Amino acid sequence: MTRPHSKKESEFRENLRLARQLWPNSIQKIQAEGLKKLTMRYPFSVAAGDLQFLDGHWYVTHAGLLRLARRGRCSGIRVQVVREFCDAAASRWVFKATVYKSAHSKGFVGYGDAEPSNVSSLVRGAEMRVAETRAVNRALRKAYGIGLCSVEELGSLAAPVENTRTREKVPAAGKGIPSNGQPRLRDRLCQLIRQHQLDPTLVKRYAADFCGTETLREASRDLVEGFVNHLAESAAKDRAGLVCQLNSYAQPQEAKS
Repeated sequence: MTRPHSKKESEFRENLRLARQLWPNSIQKIQAEGLKKLTMRYPFSVAAGDLQFLDGHWYVTHAGLLRLARRGRCSGIRVQVVREFCDAAASRWVFKATVYKSAHSKGFVGYGDAEPSNVSSLVRGAEMRVAETRAVNRALRKAYGIGLCSVEELGSLAAPVENTRTREKVPAAGKGIPSNGQPRLRDRLCQLIRQHQLDPTLVKRYAADFCGTETLREASRDLVEGFVNHLAESAAKDRAGLVCQLNSYAQPQEAKS
């Protein structure tokens, strides 16, 4: 029987291996030690997208926090809009989230705010959803004692605001994989494509089919996040099977050309 400690050591080694592939030449000894502590204590999975590495620091993701809550059998999350601090005309939103770890819990409260000045230019118009996500993340971090900031709470996830024409001229990473929602999802999708050497065009077609939309751009952020998580799990468990699945999207398109 595998000891719990040995299992966590194995999980850490896998996390470290993937982290060095995703962020080459960036994971030094101190970052590896930080990753080890996160893996041993919670544990978080790099493959599942629980963590992101930015500017030399580890950040937890919304998906990672939700998975942690599920493992901890969280009783529920209540989210309320704080109307007195909101201004719909100015796209300014504030939410209050309360996490109940058990049926008898008094709740752990977190607040999240968002407005055009503190969100990425790629999610302008979705400030309400960003504020809600930030509130939930802060409440979950309080509930489970996570001092690590979440990616979604950062105020500047992307480059400074730029006009649409300029952005369209800059080729996106991953050979045309469109951004949908926060840029971290796009980056993670591109990283998966590079890491597992997948065909980006076929991935894009598979993603649209998975989300039930004609194009990936039309899918909601939640659907895209679900697809990215599915792709990561499929690639880790059975890359050959995933490649066969992707190849099934090649023939129809080739027949039309």
